[in-house]
Amino acid sequence: MEKHQTIQKSIGFFPALALVMGTVIGSGVFFKVSNITEVTGTPGMTLLVWLLGGLITICAGLTVAELAAAIPRNGGLTTYIEYTYGKFSGFLSGWAQSFIYFPAMIAAQAIVFSEQVLNLLHLKDGWLVPVAFIAVASIYLINIVGSKAGGLLQSVTLVVKLIPLIVIIIFGLMNTGNVEVSLAPNTGDTGINFFTAIGAGLLATMFAYDGWIHVGNIAGEMKNPRRDLPLAIVLGLGLVTMIYLLINATFLYTLPVDELKGNLSAATDASQILLGTMGGKFVTIGILISVYGALNGYTMTGMRLPYAMAEKNVLPFKTSFMKVTSAGIPWFSGLVQVVIGAVMITLGAFDSITNMLVFVIWAFYVMAFYAVFVLRKREKALERPYKVPMYPVIPAIAMIAGVFVMVNTLFTQPVLAIIGIMITLLGVPIYKYKVK
Repeated sequence: MEKHQTIQKSIGFFPALALVMGTVIGSGVFFKVSNITEVTGTPGMTLLVWLLGGLITICAGLTVAELAAAIPRNGGLTTYIEYTYGKFSGFLSGWAQSFIYFPAMIAAQAIVFSEQVLNLLHLKDGWLVPVAFIAVASIYLINIVGSKAGGLLQSVTLVVKLIPLIVIIIFGLMNTGNVEVSLAPNTGDTGINFFTAIGAGLLATMFAYDGWIHVGNIAGEMKNPRRDLPLAIVLGLGLVTMIYLLINATFLYTLPVDELKGNLSAATDASQILLGTMGGKFVTIGILISVYGALNGYTMTGMRLPYAMAEKNVLPFKTSFMKVTSAGIPWFSGLVQVVIGAVMITLGAFDSITNMLVFVIWAFYVMAFYAVFVLRKREKALERPYKVPMYPVIPAIAMIAGVFVMVNTLFTQPVLAIIGIMITLLGVPIYKYKVK
């Protein structure tokens, strides 16, 4: 018990700040500009939704951190929802993460990794799916070797992924550029509705900002969470927002908006204009390493969740999901997620997959935001080492923004939303069967 307490109180402000930024910055910053420019229509609206996405993410991180500090148990989002709403809601959250969120994240990272490999090596489009499969299979095999191998890969790529960002921003700021950009937050003569553009744009940016949910998990391990955690979240996510705004401004000032729309190689194209052919290739390699690291992170963390659910006896084929290697790696859970991810790679494009996973996971995020209100009323005596500042304003902003994004998606991309809902609801009969 003493050892556990020592571990809990070991994190100071700067390690917390690094964890916040390292968790959030991923592949979305390089590849979502193509989708955002497509749905917003103009540079001004593109930068506006990146800013709004950052502000919403800060509110979300500050809110969920209260739950993490008050309920310091393993399981993150699933644990908060189960504690507040009961086992059924907790199961659905775990189901959605295990069989939609993590496989979709794996598929999305593999697709953008493959896109960049094809771009770098000038391969034909027919190679897209095979290269994506190879990337997923190699990461799975690395993690099967043991957690040390996956952890080492994650540590290396964490440092490497900042290099292309810094290089693009520095050279972008030095570049005068020939592209005229209006920063007025309107959709111009694109024929796109203002609120539809905001909703669709936020859906896309939320993928790039995703990862903030893990920020609260460090609350119980901090020396002074009441003082340091809100500061680490606001400063860390604020810096991430600033980096995202700068790099997207660089893209917009380097390439005409029409060349950014639907272009998953926008980061590479901008790098080649700013740094020349060889410089662009080095940046692309940096981006590849970054995406490979993100793919590793989601594979490594994702495979633990079905195993944990099988331990609670809420999944069919319990004994299979609990199978581990000699190194203690839940290989069958990982294999199921990799197979689902492979199916998603063959069926959908990057933006369709990421938009579906954001829609599904934000339904549970909104439940987590509302849990703060529920527990404040229901369990007044619950020990809260950290409380969300400006309550109830900040949790309300996070919740309203999440509902807006989901409702907008239902109206503007109903097929995508319905598929996400149906896959989530597939878990209901399984839960009922296991309970009986």
